[in-house]
Amino acid sequence: MNVMEALAARHSVRVFRSDPLPKTLVEEVLTAATQTPSWANTQSWEVFAAAGEPLEHLRRQYLQRFEIGEQPCPDISALTEWTPAAAARTAELRAERAALLGLDLAAPEGLHEFSLPNYRFYGAPVVVFLGFERSLLPWALYDLGALSQSIMLAALQLGIDSIPSYSLVLYSDLVHEVLGIPQDVAVAVGIALGYRDDEAVLNSFRSRRRPPDDAIRLLGF
Repeated sequence: MNVMEALAARHSVRVFRSDPLPKTLVEEVLTAATQTPSWANTQSWEVFAAAGEPLEHLRRQYLQRFEIGEQPCPDISALTEWTPAAAARTAELRAERAALLGLDLAAPEGLHEFSLPNYRFYGAPVVVFLGFERSLLPWALYDLGALSQSIMLAALQLGIDSIPSYSLVLYSDLVHEVLGIPQDVAVAVGIALGYRDDEAVLNSFRSRRRPPDDAIRLLGF
């Protein structure tokens, strides 16, 4: 698979099989991703890959907090206002996924069922948490975005599926506590890794992309 093929083939998997990922494969993915370019070569990322009991402990704690309705406490606050175009694309994504699952997001039980997989970490056997020293905001966000794509493309090359997810870091205090992450490191995003469940209907879903002509301007050619 070449890079162009990988860019077209990679998509977010929301239901994983429980099969464990060998440590050697995870190391290979993350080592390859460290070749990612960064702002002025700062290489500001801090990477924490969790599996086994540490991850299962986190999963249990996340589910417990979700079920009692505890408010999230992420290190990086979520946007409260989107541009109209961004809001429309997000709403479309939610509506199409909900329709595929036959869920009514206006009903509390439908919204609960829709959100629950996020707090189960999608059943993934590995979650890679990405962070950076808080003093490096906002520049380090570029580095983490580039690193995230590198991780997911390297994983795909090795037959490993992925999903980047803000939900994985909503209870960042637990992530810091369980994984021993220093408080001066902001945990910004998680990437779930594993093998997709081909029988899960949600894994047939593909989000839409903006038409290239809507986003790209070529000047002086």
